[in-house]
Amino acid sequence: MAAEQDPEERAAARPLLTDLYQVTMALGYWRAGRARDPAEFELFFRHCPFGGAFALAAGLRDCVRFLRTFRLRDADVQFLASVLPPDTDPAFFEHLRALDCSGVTVRALPEGSLAFPGVPLLQVSGPLLVVQLLETPLLCLVGYASLISTNAARLRLIAGPEKRLLEMGLRRAQGPDGGLTASTYSYLGGFDGSSNVLAGQLRGVPVAGTLAHSFVTAFSGTEVPPDPMLAPAAGQGPRVDLAACVEVWLERVCAYMGLGVQEPHPGERAAFVAYALAFPRAFQGLLDTYSVRRSGLPNFLAVALALGELGYHAVGVRLDSGDLLQQAQEIRGLFRTTAAQFQVPWLESIPIAVSNNIDEGELARLAQKGSEVNVIGIGTSVVTCPGQPSLGCVYKLVSVGGQPRMKLTEDPEKQTLPGSKAAFRLLGSDGSPLLDVLQLAEEPPPQAGQDLKVWPRGAQEPCIVRPAHVQSLLRLWVQQGQLCEPLPPLAESRALAQLSLSQLGPTRRRLEQPELYQVALSEKLQALVERLKAPGPQ
Repeated sequence: MAAEQDPEERAAARPLLTDLYQVTMALGYWRAGRARDPAEFELFFRHCPFGGAFALAAGLRDCVRFLRTFRLRDADVQFLASVLPPDTDPAFFEHLRALDCSGVTVRALPEGSLAFPGVPLLQVSGPLLVVQLLETPLLCLVGYASLISTNAARLRLIAGPEKRLLEMGLRRAQGPDGGLTASTYSYLGGFDGSSNVLAGQLRGVPVAGTLAHSFVTAFSGTEVPPDPMLAPAAGQGPRVDLAACVEVWLERVCAYMGLGVQEPHPGERAAFVAYALAFPRAFQGLLDTYSVRRSGLPNFLAVALALGELGYHAVGVRLDSGDLLQQAQEIRGLFRTTAAQFQVPWLESIPIAVSNNIDEGELARLAQKGSEVNVIGIGTSVVTCPGQPSLGCVYKLVSVGGQPRMKLTEDPEKQTLPGSKAAFRLLGSDGSPLLDVLQLAEEPPPQAGQDLKVWPRGAQEPCIVRPAHVQSLLRLWVQQGQLCEPLPPLAESRALAQLSLSQLGPTRRRLEQPELYQVALSEKLQALVERLKAPGPQ
């Protein structure tokens, strides 16, 4: 498969990002003469994460990038020779050197699609040895991406559509690759942007960021800006000494707030002035370095009002400690009265951003009716998925040499579904999903408006369903190593995720004690399962 050269390709997983037993099985297949046998695997999960009733499919773009660059280098083969038995036939290593994914075909759910237990996220077919080697890296690329997207979608559902959500978890993420994945797929799941600059460069994620407490504490108030002069926003008129203008406004603000002019911290004010000189059109104040009421607010208002005289409007304030909801309400109230006092109506609607270890519970509090919070930054709770650290995806062989394969096992939950399959979503007249149906690939697809007998998984009896619409779920993305259609932009996948969630019924979308969504088998697939489960030779 020819490699596509672009900056993002450098971040693709490498072939040796795998478990050793994949390589030992590869040697076993090769030694048995089975390396090129046609085989198919399915990648899926068994339970929806976080106690919910849905997941979002993600990671496909990373998988495609991985497949397009899959090639064992000489150094890779040499390392494998060092960990395999010394008497391994050298011809095996020559076989590895020639491997690529030119014989691999991938069907998958589009990124941002609703996904449910047992329905394949990916179907991977090709030469047995190669598709076996793909197991661990594909699980790594899909599982965490889908988990992050689902976690972000839950947080978006809690926040509602109006709040702006920013992912700020890079410094809390599990390493740089985990950080890039989290920033990418939290955006797909519904966040508005990320602090992660690399995610912006490589993945097109909108980036956002202003200043931290260290910037504020770096100033003592004795500093003199090398150039305190600022031109009006309109570009006409004399330049004004912003620092001097701020001091004039500080007296007026402190008098209005009932504060002495000595109370607001001079270093904080100097930091705000420095930031305003650098970003007059994007000035934001971090209010809680010292005291929000006695220092952060008056200093911010003095700078914002001085900028306002020149035609610039501050873009927001941020809180990072204390009772965020209460403080936001108090700050909004002060903005409104100050706007009336000084006849600056734009001050009323300045966005209030908050951060500080926000989890689902605190987010629900910040999103409640009457909250004055506009922007919410979430770090640890989105990138680490504390409610469930793994989606638990599996990658199972379903056919080899054209014959169905099924894992029976002692645990019924771990039994697999045999054969090459198609998947369909049956929809009601309003477009809402009714259930997903898995069937053998050779079966004709379900028809809208016609009765269909299916076996819900775990049920003892079949049921009849008549869909108003039928949606084919698994699209062909890679065929014999060639990309069949361009992957949609990340923003388009994000829009699909929000649309998909909006179509899911509210009882299934709720985050606690949701109504579970059914996945069913066709009669023919159910019969194949029963036949393969029967004792004796098949």
